[in-house]
Amino acid sequence: LGGCKALAHLDLGGNQIRAKGAGSLAGVLGECKALTHLALGGNRIGDEGAEILAGVLAECKALAKLDMRKNRIRKEGKKRLRTAGRGCQLLEVLLRDQPA
Repeated sequence: LGGCKALAHLDLGGNQIRAKGAGSLAGVLGECKALTHLALGGNRIGDEGAEILAGVLAECKALAKLDMRKNRIRKEGKKRLRTAGRGCQLLEVLLRDQPA
């Protein structure tokens, strides 16, 4: 994935990647300079995975849309993602429909 410099849209929804997979993804996201839309809904990423992803969002300068619905992310994790999105062009962070 790290070699995909022109990748603009990545949909990994419903793959149950969890926090561990989010960590692996975070390791290469900064290399995806053209990525504008990242869909990770329904992956049970949780607060731990949200924290990991939030740590690399500023490196994703072109990212405009992040779909994190149905990932069991609580209030603090949601806040961290929204705050981290300010470092890029992130216009929309989808976090609704989160089970408690």
